[in-house]
Amino acid sequence: MNDLSLTASLPEPDGILLVDKPAGMTSHDVVYKVRKLYGTRKVGHTGTLDPLATGVLVVLLGRAAKASEYVSHDEKSYEAVLRLGLTTDTEDTTGRILSVVPSGRLPDDAAVEAVLPRFRGVILQVPPMYSALKVDGRKLCDIARQGGTVEREARPVEIRRLVRAPGRLPSDHILSVTCSGGTYIRTLCADIGNALGVGGVMASLRRTAAGGFGISQCVTLEELNDMDPVGRLGRLLPTEALFSDLPRLKLSPFYSGLCRNGCELYQKKLGTGLPLGQRVRLADDQGRFFALGEVMDFDGQTAVKMIKLFSL
Repeated sequence: MNDLSLTASLPEPDGILLVDKPAGMTSHDVVYKVRKLYGTRKVGHTGTLDPLATGVLVVLLGRAAKASEYVSHDEKSYEAVLRLGLTTDTEDTTGRILSVVPSGRLPDDAAVEAVLPRFRGVILQVPPMYSALKVDGRKLCDIARQGGTVEREARPVEIRRLVRAPGRLPSDHILSVTCSGGTYIRTLCADIGNALGVGGVMASLRRTAAGGFGISQCVTLEELNDMDPVGRLGRLLPTEALFSDLPRLKLSPFYSGLCRNGCELYQKKLGTGLPLGQRVRLADDQGRFFALGEVMDFDGQTAVKMIKLFSL
């Protein structure tokens, strides 16, 4: 049996694929490649990586593609190279050079370490023009490519870990960063460079963790390409893994039926005491995950109500 006929006999791909994105590809390029390899158009991802960047890209197939807006893990980890003494219009080494500082004027390691505490914790970042963020329905990067610029409001982000190590070049510093979602590492590099008075850009970026998944769990596109259809299906993690940090509620057939029909399940009947706003994984009496729920208020009583169904 050839790959085409074997693929036709297999179930629809459904779940999470962890890809180690190569440099030079957009996140959409990876999605396009995965669509072809798995023979489905139901493919999305949970967080864009720049073409320059490599590392963890969480790709969602089948019913899992409906989960992106509900993913609760917002923490990401990166290893980036900060190159001091250089500024560009993209805040990385792919852009048009705006300024260069001679190597003799670059700060030493101690000076770099001294400014890092300013960038730990909750900080404000102005999103870069070369980003996918939309203003009035237009992507900032599209405006920038046409030579335009718009005002952007500074937004709070959280840098939970920021550690420096020497790079291969005197101008380079390796930054290990763990941060909240929505953080721009390019902007972090540029802001550190500005704080040092010499400018800075991001010379490379590797995402080492995202959505609770690490780089060691990822597969490359080359490895996927070399697998047969059964092997590719074997790389998919269950959709429930996206919500592994949430409480799990196992329901009887009666309550599962009510839940699937959109009814609220009052906590006093379930014997639970979860806080208002808490999201939960809903499983049937066999322990099979089927939906995401949330604790809501109904006339002064708290109840669990399904907000997204993943399995019929």
